Amino acid sequence: MSRLRRRAPGALAVSFATSGVVHLVRPQAFSAIMPRAIPERHHTNLIYLSGVAELICAFGLLRRTRWARAASIALLGAVFPANVQMALDAGSGRNPGPADSAALAWGRLPLQIPMVWAAWQARPED
Repeated sequence: MSRLRRRAPGALAVSFATSGVVHLVRPQAFSAIMPRAIPERHHTNLIYLSGVAELICAFGLLRRTRWARAASIALLGAVFPANVQMALDAGSGRNPGPADSAALAWGRLPLQIPMVWAAWQARPED
């Protein structure tokens, strides 16, 4: 296995852990990118839930547990609509700070592909 394939799950775990902590400490930072199809009364709970899920997946990726690959890919799929909402709203002033940049918002979407690839590499070690 190549060095990149060995290290990819760890890099994704760091990303998940960082994002998970921010979800729990500053949930309001993610409110603007919640898809409008989801009732607003559910936003905060879903933001907390996704933060906890990110922390759990980070742990699983670092330990290379059997469930980490599928759980991480499912998580990436679950949060993708928020990334799409962020891109659709880019430039409207709805997203705070740098998140309102169209280049940043649309540039995040294709990053999901290498993140899924990184999660796929999280096979239990033999």
